[in-house]
Amino acid sequence: MTDILLWVVAPYLSIALLVAGTIWRYRYDRFGLTTRSSQLYESRLLRIGSPLFHFGLLMVVGGHVLGLVVPKDLTELFGISEEQYHLVSLGMGSLAGFATVAGLGVLLWRRWKTPAVRGATSGNDKVMYVVLVCVLLAGLTTTVITNGVQGGYDYRSTVSPWFRGVFMLHPDPELMANAPLSYRVHVLFAMGLFALWPFSRLVHAFSAPVRYLVRPYVVYRSRDEKPVGERRMSREWQRR
Repeated sequence: MTDILLWVVAPYLSIALLVAGTIWRYRYDRFGLTTRSSQLYESRLLRIGSPLFHFGLLMVVGGHVLGLVVPKDLTELFGISEEQYHLVSLGMGSLAGFATVAGLGVLLWRRWKTPAVRGATSGNDKVMYVVLVCVLLAGLTTTVITNGVQGGYDYRSTVSPWFRGVFMLHPDPELMANAPLSYRVHVLFAMGLFALWPFSRLVHAFSAPVRYLVRPYVVYRSRDEKPVGERRMSREWQRR
């Protein structure tokens, strides 16, 4: 019963809170989908910690997508052996993990050290930071200790099939129950983080200005151009 609650019920509860909470936040607090920037209060540490944290986190997410979504048979089909995959995963995962933890450490130190930034930290943010730190440290433990110091663990035979099974609506709780403790702790904290996501500043990830990548170029005009009625607009602006 415990395994069913942890590895069958809890994942869907976390997903439900993430989806429903995000929809609710978008409908009733659309202008709150922001990080509540504190750059005006302090910028020196922010310039160091923010890129380190965000770029490291992108690498972490990419590694998780590769390890959890891509089946083991597919990488072997392309000639990547288990040993090669393990070395790349250990090296890149450790680099990404330490960069993310270091960046978050700088941001947390900045938030604690700067009174104005500390005063702008809500109760939800404090809970979120605690859970986020636990997720990152647990993940770094699985990479450095379980997969490095202790010789490695083939999580693509247990954790990855369980993860894909959740989205295919037939999760196998025994797969996670037999995984090392570090992996189980990491997954549990991750589910807690996703459940908190819509109610914290992390929700700003869903409001990233992706449209700026495809928006038309900015048009600059001089004063001696033709009158407005005689100007021809570019095709990009005409479509909008």
